Amino acid sequence: MEKLGWYNDNSGRETHPVGEKEPNQWGLYDMHGNVDEWCLDGRRDYGDEAVVDPVGPLDEGAPRAVRGGSWDGSAWLCRSAYRLASVPGYRYHSLGFRLVAGQERVRSRGPEARDGARA
Repeated sequence: MEKLGWYNDNSGRETHPVGEKEPNQWGLYDMHGNVDEWCLDGRRDYGDEAVVDPVGPLDEGAPRAVRGGSWDGSAWLCRSAYRLASVPGYRYHSLGFRLVAGQERVRSRGPEARDGARA
């Protein structure tokens, strides 16, 4: 965890700029630790069955998932499987969000695509 994220034992009790730790296997920085991630997804129970992109309740006022750990918590909280929940409007010092910029997918359609043209 020391190389991937900020938590209570290595953060100096403050947030840090993105990219000061090593990226994860997908090249994304700071996906664990630094700030607790406020998610759109509602809190839900998890079963044993496999699911793809499940979504919890999104009703107004329904608790939202908080995950990923922060500079103010233990290293074992800095994982995507650890989830808390808070109602919309609740604020605390280590709660934030993570932005990820996507890349447009390029599809190969022949010689023009190999020359850098977008398909």
